[in-house]
Amino acid sequence: MIGRTGCQGCRDGAELDFAFTMAFQPILDLEANRVWGYEALVRGAGGESAASILNRVTPETVYRFDQAARVKAIELAGRLFPADAATRLSINFMPNAVYEPAACIRSSLEAARRAGFAHDRIMFEFTENEKFRDTAHVTRIVAEYRRQGFLTALDDFGAGFAGLNLLANFSPDLIKIDMDLLRGIDGDARRRVIVAGIIGIARSLGIAVIAEGVETQAELETLRGLGATLFQGYHFSKPQLEALPPVAGFSASGLPMDAHALAQVA
Repeated sequence: MIGRTGCQGCRDGAELDFAFTMAFQPILDLEANRVWGYEALVRGAGGESAASILNRVTPETVYRFDQAARVKAIELAGRLFPADAATRLSINFMPNAVYEPAACIRSSLEAARRAGFAHDRIMFEFTENEKFRDTAHVTRIVAEYRRQGFLTALDDFGAGFAGLNLLANFSPDLIKIDMDLLRGIDGDARRRVIVAGIIGIARSLGIAVIAEGVETQAELETLRGLGATLFQGYHFSKPQLEALPPVAGFSASGLPMDAHALAQVA
């Protein structure tokens, strides 16, 4: 499929010499009391870490890997996701691996069509930790994806390169605040001030915020007090290989089971 519909970088690149799959981790909307979506995370076929797979990606295979990872995530989600029109799929992509935005999205469009996913149910995440070779090129990518109806998110916000400049230039639909900035926020006044400022800026720009990497009830309560509503982290559920992990208080449909069960995560 990639050979027919992918970009020139995929057609000219080398074949992948390794297998991989995806694990899924939920993103919760505690204001609406539902599972907002799931992030697809690269894993080895036997559950090996993302790093072990990404370390095998070479400059010759990066285009093909980026395309194949998107298709794998969409195909698995098509099989696993509840039969609704709301649960979203979040996919990480490599902006430096996009040869030409309109061409490189074709395999994703075809996979979404096969899986029956509306474009506004798919979110593409790009990370602030990746230093972009061409900022204007990344701006074109985000603009093309939004034109196609996909959501876009800036991942690891606050951890990498020129965060506020990226926020101003790319106008993503969402930002994911880096977990290191949130760690221990309940006991750190400086972190609370910084995160409150990020949430305030995002709200003023019409950008939603996901607090990722939440690990404790104290972190969750502090973040909710600062105005966060979307959450992801081990406090709720660890990623599960080729499956949707259960979340305390939520049914398989992503809706709350009952008030008592919901209190376990809220």
